[in-house]
Amino acid sequence: MTDAPALDRIKDLVEGNDVVLFMKGNPARPQCGFSSVVVQILDHLGVDYQDVNVLADPGIREGVKAFSNWPTIPQLYVKGEFVGGCDIIREMFETGELKPYLAEKGVLADA
Repeated sequence: MTDAPALDRIKDLVEGNDVVLFMKGNPARPQCGFSSVVVQILDHLGVDYQDVNVLADPGIREGVKAFSNWPTIPQLYVKGEFVGGCDIIREMFETGELKPYLAEKGVLADA
């Protein structure tokens, strides 16, 4: 069961930042391969994002799964919308869909 304060904090983070990555660890030291992949993609594209280490807060770790109705971490949000986890972000990157999507949302440094 997730607690309301954690869900409120998640909502505030998602609404208060253009791009939010809920991940295990942090960009300098990802603590799972899937989080590392998403960090590498975002860094490669030059996306400025807020990272949230779910390992530091069990309420956030479980709450973000309920918030998105998505069972795994990492989770990427852009302009308040849940985009996906590692597999979706990697696929969007590999097919060339991610960069135009991020540009359309106005979150690329060179857009």
